[in-house]
Amino acid sequence: MSTNTVISVKDLTKRFGSFTAVDHITFDVKPGEIFGFLGANGAGKTTAMRMLCGLSLPTAGEATVAGFDLYRDAEKIKQKIGYMSQRFSLYEDLTIRENIRFYGGIYGLSNQQIKDKTAEMTRNLKLGKEVDSLVKSLPLGWRQKLSFSVAMVHNPRIVFLDEPTGGVDPITRREFWTLIYEAANKGTTVFVTTHYMDEAEYCNRVSIMVDGRIEAMGSPGELKGKYEADDMADVFLKLARGAKRSDN
Repeated sequence: MSTNTVISVKDLTKRFGSFTAVDHITFDVKPGEIFGFLGANGAGKTTAMRMLCGLSLPTAGEATVAGFDLYRDAEKIKQKIGYMSQRFSLYEDLTIRENIRFYGGIYGLSNQQIKDKTAEMTRNLKLGKEVDSLVKSLPLGWRQKLSFSVAMVHNPRIVFLDEPTGGVDPITRREFWTLIYEAANKGTTVFVTTHYMDEAEYCNRVSIMVDGRIEAMGSPGELKGKYEADDMADVFLKLARGAKRSDN
């Protein structure tokens, strides 16, 4: 893998029986880049992300993530990345403090590092005494921001975010993107899926998947120019009109 890429993918494919969920996709992601991975439900984006996180073995193709091979080094990849799923990944019956301690332990942080991270998150998220509240008692927006912070607890090189702002109000979405920008400015690569097309505008580059294939890739400005579109929603609609499937 080149030093100019942290994710390198060539002809990556995933089949389930006769169904091809991800169909020979190829792309690279640069260090510190906010890379948007877009597509309608059923386009294959979540399946592709799960492969890159070492959670699902590809059927064919090649990929390296953080310098590790997807086939041989899946466990090493998991140690170098953060991952926030659509279902948040937090334990709702544990307190915020207990969740941080649990995930910090999984990633090999020392007791002092976990203590320092807990204090940092409490300060940055303005949690105060809420740090000892059960996660399930928190508003959805706070849970999402906390889930992102926990995914970053071990300072990963790459963080994968699977539709992280689903279901929250526009103000909370903007606050969440502030966290994303802060992480990218510190050198973390952010790989994010979203179905909010206004969020595509916040990415350095985006790819758009249709029926398991990447139909377009570039900066938001490049894609709007290429497809003579006023915004990314218009780009997406022009590409997605030909989609034939609706299950991921």
